[in-house]
Amino acid sequence: MSLPEKNSRRDFLKFGALAGVGLGLSALPSAEAAPDPKALKLLNAQDISATRPRPAGNKPVWDLQTKPLQKVRCAFIGLSRGMTHVNSAVNIDFAEVVAVCDLKPERAKRAFDHVKAKTGKEPIVYTDTEDAWEKMVARDDIDVVYISTPWEWHVPMAVKAMECGKHAFIEVSAAVSVDECWQLVDTSEKTQRHCAIIENCCYGEEELFVLHMARQGLFGELKHAECAYIHDLSQNVLWSLGSEGGWRRNYHTFMDGNLYPTHGLGPVAQYLGIGRGDAFKFVVSVSSPERNLTEFRDRKNPNGGKHKDEKYVCGDMNTSIIKTQLGRTIMIQHDVVSPRPYSRINALSGSKATFFGYPGRLAVDGANDHPSVKGMKLNAHSWLEKEKLDAFMKANQHPLIKKVGESAKKVGGHGGMDHVMNYRMLDCLRQGITPDMTVYDAADWSSILEISVRSVKDGSMPIQCPDFTRGGWKTIKPLGIVS
Repeated sequence: MSLPEKNSRRDFLKFGALAGVGLGLSALPSAEAAPDPKALKLLNAQDISATRPRPAGNKPVWDLQTKPLQKVRCAFIGLSRGMTHVNSAVNIDFAEVVAVCDLKPERAKRAFDHVKAKTGKEPIVYTDTEDAWEKMVARDDIDVVYISTPWEWHVPMAVKAMECGKHAFIEVSAAVSVDECWQLVDTSEKTQRHCAIIENCCYGEEELFVLHMARQGLFGELKHAECAYIHDLSQNVLWSLGSEGGWRRNYHTFMDGNLYPTHGLGPVAQYLGIGRGDAFKFVVSVSSPERNLTEFRDRKNPNGGKHKDEKYVCGDMNTSIIKTQLGRTIMIQHDVVSPRPYSRINALSGSKATFFGYPGRLAVDGANDHPSVKGMKLNAHSWLEKEKLDAFMKANQHPLIKKVGESAKKVGGHGGMDHVMNYRMLDCLRQGITPDMTVYDAADWSSILEISVRSVKDGSMPIQCPDFTRGGWKTIKPLGIVS
């Protein structure tokens, strides 16, 4: 969904989007203009780290069961990224696209035409005005609302949807501040509606393989994980006007930390059972100098000099270390401006095996007695040969990949993982069971954004992580990806 104009966005603060975000903006920035640094107000570390008491009447939702549905009726806000989810829904026989919404009429029409061509049904279209989405989520014939808009809109839209009795599926990151994370948790617990972060990288074939083998015990005792979002967007995407790149670049002008943690962190948090037997304890974060955005801007003069006065403060490479309550460690990096091949690292190290992604590599201790490696000649000092690893991964595919992996590739969306995710998440609603990614995951993973910023600002001092489960992580059982 495109950002509305600057003046009208002041009204948006009534929903609490960035007020008290750790970045209390007097008005939201326009799609291309940087916010006034004088308007920024950081919360102190104690505010960020505190675990807030559960409001009276609220109940946990980590095992929330809902009424099974024959058809899951879906609505979509934001039809740039959101078109991928619309396309998934029209390719799932138990899903129905009821309504679509985007500020740009041409995007709404494209979604309308696609749904009609694939299903013969005409979804209701909401467009033209910045509050059109509010009318849509108030409908009584919608079960779940997909939110694929700029980050600052995620929380007010999700909160409103849940208050209207809908489940909310939010694109990443689900929130831009710890305060917003608490808003999602408290609203989900109050309304007893699911609020799931739709982190597609948790459903990549490699990630599901590692999760599958971790839960089967191949890795032994889990000790350490590494992850990242390494993706050079500086040559074109971050300078694209009126698009995702424009508002994402904007965050580089007033936040220095890990601005996009969940793609790498989501999968490894699932491997380690974060929120389900373990929890984040504290974060230490460091940033390199900022170089590439400024150098590219000065060298190429993108968009005719429109950005000549922008000052970028986010270090090109941010590295954060997370310590968990069980003493395990996670290294997470963010770099979207350096010349380097794409990587999420995707590493997991245990007492009996280690996996690293990009490219996929597996080393297994020679004494590992897991049934899956029986008869294999193992050497912990070298990676399995590619042919052996390929065969091993195929023989140990996750059940969800076996079920929908091939059909998902035909539907598309990041090699099919978008469709695997949407199939699974909507199937959970159809069955009335708890989705794999709950509101506590949305809060845990997204909170690292502001926590890392706070650590960098405080000279890389450790910042304690709040407990969004309020102690529940100690007894919550790990969710199975496929029941």
